[in-house]
Amino acid sequence: MADPSSYRPKPGQIPDSPGVYKFRDEHRRVIYVGKAKSLRQRLASYFQDVAGLHPRTATMVTTAASVEWTVVSTEVEALQLEYSWIKEFDPRFNVKYRDDKSYPSLAVTLNEEYPRVQVMRGPKKKGVRYFGPYGHAWAIRETVDLMLRVFPVRTCSAGVFKRSAQIGRPCLLGYIGKCSAPCVGRVTPEEHRELAEDFCDFMAGRTGTYLSRLEARMREAAEDMEYEKAARLRDDIGALRRAMEKNAVVLADATDADLIAVAEDELEAAVQIFHVRGGRVRGQRGWVTDKVEAVDTGGLVEHALQQLYGEEKGEAVPKEVLVPALPEDTAALSEWLAERRGSQVSLRVPQRGDKKALMETVHRNAQQSLVLHKTKRASDLTTRSRALEEIAEALELDSAPLRIECFDISHLQGDDVVASMVVFEDGLARKGEYRRFQIKSFEGQDDVRSMHEVVSRRFRRYLQEKLKTGEWSPEDGEVPEEDDGRPKRFAYPPQLLVVDGGQPQVAAAKRALEELGVDDVAVCGLAKRLEEVWLPGEDDPVVLPRTSEGLYLLQRVRDEAHRFAIQYQRNKRAKRLKSGPLDEVPGLGESRKLALVKHFGSVKKLRQATIDQICEVPGIGRKTAETVAAALAGAVPAGPAVNTATGEIIEDETPAPAGASSERGTEQ
Repeated sequence: MADPSSYRPKPGQIPDSPGVYKFRDEHRRVIYVGKAKSLRQRLASYFQDVAGLHPRTATMVTTAASVEWTVVSTEVEALQLEYSWIKEFDPRFNVKYRDDKSYPSLAVTLNEEYPRVQVMRGPKKKGVRYFGPYGHAWAIRETVDLMLRVFPVRTCSAGVFKRSAQIGRPCLLGYIGKCSAPCVGRVTPEEHRELAEDFCDFMAGRTGTYLSRLEARMREAAEDMEYEKAARLRDDIGALRRAMEKNAVVLADATDADLIAVAEDELEAAVQIFHVRGGRVRGQRGWVTDKVEAVDTGGLVEHALQQLYGEEKGEAVPKEVLVPALPEDTAALSEWLAERRGSQVSLRVPQRGDKKALMETVHRNAQQSLVLHKTKRASDLTTRSRALEEIAEALELDSAPLRIECFDISHLQGDDVVASMVVFEDGLARKGEYRRFQIKSFEGQDDVRSMHEVVSRRFRRYLQEKLKTGEWSPEDGEVPEEDDGRPKRFAYPPQLLVVDGGQPQVAAAKRALEELGVDDVAVCGLAKRLEEVWLPGEDDPVVLPRTSEGLYLLQRVRDEAHRFAIQYQRNKRAKRLKSGPLDEVPGLGESRKLALVKHFGSVKKLRQATIDQICEVPGIGRKTAETVAAALAGAVPAGPAVNTATGEIIEDETPAPAGASSERGTEQ
């Protein structure tokens, strides 16, 4: 625990101007980001008597080891920079909202030649028009089913669309009139796009004009005695009205607004958002957060606005945002929202009427969300805490192992030997910190030697990160690259290191730590046969009860490491098996490999080509052509393939080489 006075800036050193500041811990990780109208006044408030600070603020300043700041010209710039840094560094003491569920949205893929209507979850994609989010996917499908009668837009997948185009017959929706069947040319791409845009306009709330147009066409058809057409238009109008009834009118003046409500206690806060478009509730979503910093309702609203609109532009930001309390920098936030929308945005607290009544409804939803979250998390937290306590007691650790790392070795009969490292914090998987290794120091099968290499490499990187703080001095004098505050691959040490295996693997991991001088990390192994826990230097294992939550957590960690290692080993083997003779040509990338195979049709024909013919391929120079020709001449072609049913010899038509797969988190 650091003393804030040890890193307090000197008097007069802090400028009296707007800016953004960062607190860093002893490992140079950014742990808190904030903004201020006056950096001097705001930072001075952190360096008063620790006893007088809010408990969460006191924890932050005693965890930090340094503070730095960046001066900006306006408060809006400070707001933008604060949002960017929070997103980039993910500081542990900043409020971070997390969705309590993955909400589905209605999406129209306007970025395709034939736009498709579908249910989508996850991050938004460029060129796709979104409506929602909704509470349930079935609600979207019911609405779409009603509207396809009037707007027969494509809803099928790319595979179904392609197959229908090949066989010249539409799918069932095309036969029953719920798809305009662009796959078989019933409508042109322009006509289908017009249908999709009409669909989007109707979903965006511009319903009155379209309904009036349909009613006029229905009356004209009736006057012309085209009764079947009039009946069809009547049914279309009825379908659209039923779709509209699913979203009841809540604001009579056709308001476009987002209503944000907050329910909170001392430890947590829940945020609910209602998206109102054209006076109707078009979507709803909710967030929950731990109050890791001292923040009031206005501060929670500010963080919610940053997360909600930080990646949005244009009409995704409504004309009006209604909140339960105004943030401290209301003017700067309003200007920031206006910049994102491209026009004025009203940020205010509703005082009376329908909007205030609807805000009360949103607040009740937020309260229910908070109660439900606390009910779920109570049992979950209790179970995880008990598991960590049982592990600490069984292994005689000084405290519960809040960070556990597990290593596993995987191979196939000694080939493609790889290793995995998975990370669990507070009993939960941190998949963003998983790592993969290729065994480099030797070839063949030796799990013990592989474990020693992997653990050595992991903690050697950790010691390099500690060099910055002066806590470790490498003998070779190596200096790592400049630290920019982002979490490094191996910057955080675990309290417990688990290996998949028994005594030999545990001994290898412990020896690797001792060779590097790391003596503050506990080591154990979990053997699969009897689920025994092995400790270094012990002849007998630690046996945890089968019903133990601690054993269950260790099994989860071990199984996750095993799964992750096998996945990488299989991918690596598949890539090796798919490789062809062109993969051995030095300096020949994927693009030029594909260009060569596409130009000649197969590797066999490329092997028969002259150097001058190879030079005709765009992007292939004479030197590269000579290298390709030499490599293919030295490669021994495989024997001819035979069709076992007919006895026919199949010509070698080697397809384009498979693209190299990018493995996230691989430590080469």
